[in-house]
Order: sequence, then C-alpha cells, then structure tokens
Amino acid sequence: MPPARKRTRTYDPAKIRVAVLAQFGNVRQGVHTLTEEQLARPARLGQWSVRELAAHLTMAVETVSRNLDRPEPGAKELALPDWPFATAARAGDIADGTRELARDNPDLDALYARVEQRITERLATAPDDRLLAARTGAMTLADYLVTRTVELVVHTDDLNRATGADIPLDRQALAACTRLLADALAVKAPGASTEVRIPPYAVVQCVEGPRHTRGTPPNVVETDPLTWIRLATGRTAWKTALDEAKVSASGERADLGDLLPLMG
Repeated sequence: MPPARKRTRTYDPAKIRVAVLAQFGNVRQGVHTLTEEQLARPARLGQWSVRELAAHLTMAVETVSRNLDRPEPGAKELALPDWPFATAARAGDIADGTRELARDNPDLDALYARVEQRITERLATAPDDRLLAARTGAMTLADYLVTRTVELVVHTDDLNRATGADIPLDRQALAACTRLLADALAVKAPGASTEVRIPPYAVVQCVEGPRHTRGTPPNVVETDPLTWIRLATGRTAWKTALDEAKVSASGERADLGDLLPLMG
C-alpha cells in the first residue's frame, strides 16, 4: 500500500452533480446526431463498435441509480484517489454487459432518455454521504459521482475520435476528471521530486527523490488536460505524446513512461 497521503483533494458535490448531468446531456445530444454508418464504425476500444460505446456511456450513469436502489453498505471501502486502480478487475464483465446492453436496446434515444430520467430523479433526494455498494468498493455518492466524470469525459473523447463528432466537454467534468487522474499518479508514485502540471486544472508532485522546496522544480512535466487523460487511460503512449510535442518533460525524473497508463 502507498504511504498515507498528507491531504486529500476535495470537490464541491453540488458542482459535480451538475457536471455529471450536463456531460451526460451533451453525450445524449451528440449520440442522437450520429448516423447508422457512424454507429457501425469500430470504436478503437477492443472489439466494440461505436454503437456499443454509446450504450456503454449509459452504463456509466445508470450504475449510480442502480447503486442507490441497493441496500446501503456498512462502511466505506475505497478512497477516491484509489478508484482508478480498482477498475481493471471488472474489464471483462463490463465488456460483456456492454455488448448485451447494445443488443437489447437498438433505440439509443429511448435508452438515453430512460437513464437520464432515472438519475435525475434519484439524485434529487439522495444525500452526498450516502454509501454506494459499488463493485470497485463501497464509496460515498459524492465520491462516486466524481468517478463518473472520468467515465463520461474519457468516453466522450473516444466517441469524438471514432466518429469525427464534436461533442462538447463540460468544463467542470473535464476539471474533475483531470484532477482525479493526476491525484492517482501521486498515489502510484508517491514523492516530491517531480512536478506534473496540467493547466488550468491540476498540479501534483510525485516520484521519489530529492524534494523540491524553492524556485523552478528540477523535474517538470507539463501537458494539456485531454493529452493527460489519454496518457492516464492508455489512449496515447508516453513516447508518442513526447514525439508529437503534446507533452514536455525536463529533468532526469521526468520520464513517466513506466508509470502510465494508470487505468486501461
């Protein structure tokens, strides 16, 4: 287990709720405009088609409603910055469930409408500290909704890249996604020798070594939010991002290639 963290980032639960609903609304509108030809394209995620990816995006939100319908667990099991590392074990189940969901719901408009209505109604009465029996580990509703920004932002970007669509990213959702994945890096590589900058949303220190205290840090990595998200989730390789000048890295401890991706 990594050493205890000195400070855990906090999120405004009200803003996160708005961000999740706003990004899901963006995706719903974007999926509505996709043609059958676009839906049949490969999503570049294993064997999924774009239609299956679009169906999967509803799962990311429907799990909130389903978990609120389940009995409340007795205790919190998972800290928010540890969530990205708990997702890999469920990849097989998620893939199977996604294919089944897409097959059983050919009318994506109806599926999105149903899921949106469900989460809107459930969030209207659910308190932030309500524990959810998530399969990755019991979490508070407030924390679990932050993880939904990661699912929504990452897969919105997947949709845009697979189809050429331009589904917008809600600013608050993008910020939360960026920050959570940056904090996960600090968990995976605790230390203070390297500063990772993802303006305008996050700065974290990580990697063992001499601690920087004043002036310009000797080891600095800087990139934009979308490039960071693609690096953290395995959509872009570290060397590719460097070669394409999408990320700058200076200092002997600024090579993050062996630490990425954080989740696949």
